[in-house]
Amino acid sequence: MADKRDYYEVLGLSKGAGDDDIKKAYRKLAKQYHPDLHPGDKAAEEKFKELNEAYEVLSDPDKKAKYDQFGHAAFDPNAGFGGGGFGGGGFGGFDDLGDILGNIFGGGFGGGFGGFGGGGGATRRNAAQRGENLRVRVPLSFEEAAFGCTKEVSVTRIEDCDECGGSGSAKGSSPENCPDCGGSGVVRTQQRTPFGVMSSTGACRRCGGTGKIVKNPCSRCSGKGKLRRQRSISVNIPAGIDDGQAVSIRGQGHAGFNGGEPGDLRVAVSIKPHPQFERDGSSVLYQMPITFPQAALGAEVEVPTLDGKVKYDIPEGTQTGTTFRLRGKGIPNLNGGGRGDQFVTVNIETPKGLTKEQKELLRQFADSTGGGSGVKGRGKRKKLF
Repeated sequence: MADKRDYYEVLGLSKGAGDDDIKKAYRKLAKQYHPDLHPGDKAAEEKFKELNEAYEVLSDPDKKAKYDQFGHAAFDPNAGFGGGGFGGGGFGGFDDLGDILGNIFGGGFGGGFGGFGGGGGATRRNAAQRGENLRVRVPLSFEEAAFGCTKEVSVTRIEDCDECGGSGSAKGSSPENCPDCGGSGVVRTQQRTPFGVMSSTGACRRCGGTGKIVKNPCSRCSGKGKLRRQRSISVNIPAGIDDGQAVSIRGQGHAGFNGGEPGDLRVAVSIKPHPQFERDGSSVLYQMPITFPQAALGAEVEVPTLDGKVKYDIPEGTQTGTTFRLRGKGIPNLNGGGRGDQFVTVNIETPKGLTKEQKELLRQFADSTGGGSGVKGRGKRKKLF
């Protein structure tokens, strides 16, 4: 963990920054380093992953509190805090299995089942344990995030073996109580020391602290009771979801232990940049170019929106940088209650490649308005008519 940068530093913030500052900083930097804007740039890709990891922790109140107290050690499975990492592309797959199933699949779970690690685990290992949450990230277009959509996400998760129902025993048999610990999963040992006889308790080595022995293992899962499966899950993305927010699907995470319920699937979204629009909460921002005659004389223009083009009257004498509001043309509110607005900022474009006649007309216009001082090309003029 020593080589990891401080999450606040990653987002360019001071420690203890508030939720709004964290969200704004993440949104700004994620837009800057989004892989779609830097195709093939590995440095930008790694930076984007680092930003996602930092935001995943600091945007979650519980994780943020742990991080503020313990730093990266709060999520180090070897530090004794019971936390998980962020493996698998920026989102943690499994937490610490401890010594119950440490090598169950040849080390393939790497820290894979939460809630069993750390000290004091022996007395909990034969109790019902809820499965670990599963986290994935799905990319969305600007419009998909605005109006909602359905996405199919592919996940790899740990499930109960469908052959033995998770018991690990072949059909017609069941696990038996461990003879060494009597089914408690805990054994007491005594050791003579210079200070007398010392007693201690620990996980039973024979059963690994589970209290059960599988004598007739299931052929499908080799007595482990669990299998790794890949699943495709349909996820309804609600209208108005913002970058970095997540949808939680109950019971679609990793399987529980000893009768515990499965964890949840949390689907975080990453919104691709739009070629025309920017987003600020439920507001849509749009920079619109107009010509000098349109700004000076006023004009009816067509403005792109998420609902298609709408007509808008630019008032006479509009200055560059002026912002207009299109009510109800923004992002639907995530919790219902209407939509935000679209804000259109106009920028007056200076014409290029003018003909001699057009330049002469502009000089005459400048003279008529008293703004001709310093204008270039004020020598002998050619008559136009």
